[in-house]
Amino acid sequence: MSTLLLLFQFKPDQVEQIRKLVPGWTIVTDETGKMTREQLADAEIVCGWNSSMEEALSSDCKLKWVQTSSAGIDKLPLAQLQRLAVHVTSASGIHPVSMAETLFGMLLAFSRNLHHAIRHQSQRQWKPSERYHQLTGRTMGIIGVGAIGAEFARLAGAFGMRTLGVRRSALPVPCVDKMYDMEHLDEVLSQSDVVVNVLPYTAETHHLFNAERFQQMKPNALFFNMGRGASVDTDAMVRALEEGPLGGAGLDVFEAEPLPGDHPLWTMDNVIITPHIGGWTDHYKQRVADIFLHNLQAYVATGKPDRNVVDYERSY
Repeated sequence: MSTLLLLFQFKPDQVEQIRKLVPGWTIVTDETGKMTREQLADAEIVCGWNSSMEEALSSDCKLKWVQTSSAGIDKLPLAQLQRLAVHVTSASGIHPVSMAETLFGMLLAFSRNLHHAIRHQSQRQWKPSERYHQLTGRTMGIIGVGAIGAEFARLAGAFGMRTLGVRRSALPVPCVDKMYDMEHLDEVLSQSDVVVNVLPYTAETHHLFNAERFQQMKPNALFFNMGRGASVDTDAMVRALEEGPLGGAGLDVFEAEPLPGDHPLWTMDNVIITPHIGGWTDHYKQRVADIFLHNLQAYVATGKPDRNVVDYERSY
C-alpha cells in the first residue's frame, strides 16, 4: 500500500479531496514532521519537507515525488533526490501579489520616510524628515524576472516608474520597459534608482551581489532583497549601506535566519527588515493546495506531476 505524507497543514476539506484522489492509500497528516522512520521510508509522495526526511533517502526508499510548500527549493538535498530520480515540484507562482505588496510597502516607506516617522512616533517626537522622494520618474531594476518580477513591474508602471529587467533569456516581459540577460546585469545596476533582487538561490547566484556589484549601483540607490539571502554577501551590503553607494535596503531574506540579534542590520536607520514573510498571505494554504491537487491528479493519471516541475540542471 502506498503512503502519502502531508507535512503541510492542509484544512480538513482539502485532506478529504486528497483522499478521494488516492483511495486506498495510507495518508499521514502531521505538520510537525514527527513521523516514524518506517513512515518516512514507505512514503511515495511527500507534500512539504523537513530535515528528518533526509534520513529516509536511500537506494531502496519508495519516494517518487516531493511537492514543496515554498517557491524556493535550496533547502532540499537536490543532488540526492536527482540520483533517486525523484520528481520535485515547487509552490512557485503563488507569491506575486503578496510579494509585490511587501516590496511596495517598503518602497513607499522609504520614499515618504515612513520608517523614520514610525520610530519617531514611538518616541513621541515631531520630526519631519529633510528628504522626501516621489517614485514617478525613477528607474527600477528587477533582477530575476519571473511571475513575481512581472508583478513588480506592473505596479511600478502604475507609479510612473521606468522598469528594467534581467533574466537568462532576456525575452520581453509585459510591463517591463526593457529586458537584459545576466551578462548585462552591471549595466542595469548602474541605471537603477531601485534594485530588486528576486533571484532563486543556485551555485551561480551565491553572493552574486557582492562588493563589486554594490559599487556598480547609483549613489543613494535603494536595494531590496526579496529572493534568497545567500545571493547577497551580507558583509559587503552592510559596508555599502555604511559607506555608500546604498542609500537604504529593504530586506525580507537573509543568509542566516533568524537574523542574529546582535547583527548590525537591526540598528541601521536606513534598513527595513521583515522576517521572511514577503510571500505569506491568508490565501497561501489554498494556493498550495490547488497546486498539489492539480499535480496529484496528474500523478495518478500519468505517474508524474506536471506543474512547477523543478529542473535539476537549473536548480529551480
